[in-house]
This record gives sequence, C-alpha cells and structure tokens, in this order.
Amino acid sequence: MSYYGPILTVTVLILLLEIAMGRHRGIYRKSDALVIGLAAILNPLVTRSLAGMVIAAAARTVAPQGQGAWAHFPLLPSYLLLLLLVEFAFYWVHRWAHEGQRKPALRWLWKIHRTHHAGKYMNVLVTLRINLFWSFVVPTSWLTGFAIYLGQGAAAALVILTIYGWNLVTHSHFRWDDAIRRHPRFGWAFRAGEHVLISPGMHHTHHGFGKDGASYRNYAVTFAFLDWMFGTLHIPTGRPWRYGLPGPQPHWAEEVFYPLIRLPAGAQESREDEVAGDAPARA
Repeated sequence: MSYYGPILTVTVLILLLEIAMGRHRGIYRKSDALVIGLAAILNPLVTRSLAGMVIAAAARTVAPQGQGAWAHFPLLPSYLLLLLLVEFAFYWVHRWAHEGQRKPALRWLWKIHRTHHAGKYMNVLVTLRINLFWSFVVPTSWLTGFAIYLGQGAAAALVILTIYGWNLVTHSHFRWDDAIRRHPRFGWAFRAGEHVLISPGMHHTHHGFGKDGASYRNYAVTFAFLDWMFGTLHIPTGRPWRYGLPGPQPHWAEEVFYPLIRLPAGAQESREDEVAGDAPARA
C-alpha cells in the first residue's frame, strides 16, 4: 500500500491554503529555506530508503524465518495494536529527546530532534523540518518496518497515514480548536477530549516557549492519554508567546546533518535572521 501520494497531496493542499491566507508571510530566516529544502528532498529520497534497508536487514537477522509470518492476522486489530505500540514507543523516545536538553547522555538525541523545533513558526512545513538521522532513531520507522517484514504491510501503511495525517492537523497554522476550547457551553467537553487526543493547540504548545509554551509537555503524536498517564499533559488557554527555541539557534548545516556536521550554536545568525524570526505567534 503506497502512502506517499496521499500524504504529499494533503500536505500541498494545506500549504497552499496557508500561503493564500498569508500565514507564511515574513516569518522565515534565511537559513529556513536551506533546512526545509534539504530535509524535504533528502529525507524521502535518501535517508528513509537507507533506514528502510537497515531495518529490513535487522528484521532478517532477528527473525530469519519470520517474513510474512503474521500475514494471516486480520487488518483492523493489527492496525489498532500497531498504532498503540508505535504511539507508546514514540512517546518515550520523544520525551527522552527533549530530556536531552538537560541530560548529557541524551544530548545527541536532542540535537537530532532539535531540528524539528528550531523553526520560529508553526505550519505544515514544520512536518518536513526533520534531521536526516531521525528516521534511524524514531521507533515509528522500526516498528512499522518490522510489521511490513512480518506481513502486515497494510496495517503499517495505515499507521503511517494516521500518524502523518494527525501531524498535519496539529502542525498546521489553522487553530480551529481555539474557539471550541473557549466556548462557554461546549468548551469543557472539548477540554475533556484533549485528555484523549492531541489537539492543534496542545501540539502548538509543545513547539512554543513563554506563556502557554511548554516543549517539555505533550509528547504524544495522537493519543493525549499517554501524556495524561505519565504526567506530561498540558492543555493551553491560548497560543504560545513564541515558537521555536529560546537562545542561540543551531547552524542550518548542523540542523540537517548532525552528527556528521557540528558547528557552534548561532554561527549563522545575523540581525536580519533575529528580526525575521522573533515575532510573537499570530492569532
């Protein structure tokens, strides 16, 4: 089952709508085009292919007789089980990545994930802003890769579509959930639902700092109950004061190619870069 076509189509449609509504105007630093452009080209064409070969080799090594062994399991329960397993594993790796800001042993994981957070804006292009080595460490790649090897390719494709589709919803600039959350009659029900599913507001909070910004909260992609269970849930009241990372920004080459390239933080910054990226989050 191919999932790149639907993913690309929906991403482009949302991007065009964001651009038409002026949501990309005046928010980018000079380095953003390099980071997003290189990541958008190299990740699907090079990195994910290499990661796929590594994961396939690992699957054959771990379970040499297992190819297609689970193909007889029905699709729906396989999909649901794999989705829960992927979400649970991603929650913890994502959480450990952010804890790498404080824990030296995990610093490498944070620097690989940091690329996704360094942009001082929030829109669908952030879903493309990924370090080239993230595919090698994110559990989504490994678990869906093993599922494909075991004969559950359709379930794996549906899981990827679900997760990436929800990423588009939560990363896009459109915050339809704000009005519902504040509604005097229905707001309480929506906030209760945010204990189960991640909303755009919750993930925007994860990409922000200052008031209503908390990158150390809301680690799940889809299932907010994981954050609720493990004490990292934060339901916002508005948009974060700023998007991105406070302090000196990583060099664009390190954002894309770390750990192959390591450069001093802020090496490429200029006054123009700072001005372009430091506007507060817009309503």
